[in-house]
Amino acid sequence: MASCSRSQVISLYRMLMKESKKFPSYNFRTYALCRVKHGFRENQHVDNPRTLDVLLSQARESLALIKRQVLRPPAAPLPSLSLDMGTAGHSE
Repeated sequence: MASCSRSQVISLYRMLMKESKKFPSYNFRTYALCRVKHGFRENQHVDNPRTLDVLLSQARESLALIKRQVLRPPAAPLPSLSLDMGTAGHSE
């Protein structure tokens, strides 16, 4: 994979931030935003082109995952379970 330029890295960062802001849940949104910021800050001084390519491919996979999660419709409500514990195990 070809080495990426600074502008491509910044563009990927912005796309990750933009997609992370689309989470409807505050907790997921906050976690995703913090994780993106932390991940890029943690690796901002990486100079090795191979390592950089690996990190960028992981970031692209994360972007695809975030896009899938944001577009996913809310889960259907779980059916209520009715357990009659008073008669369980009793023989009549």
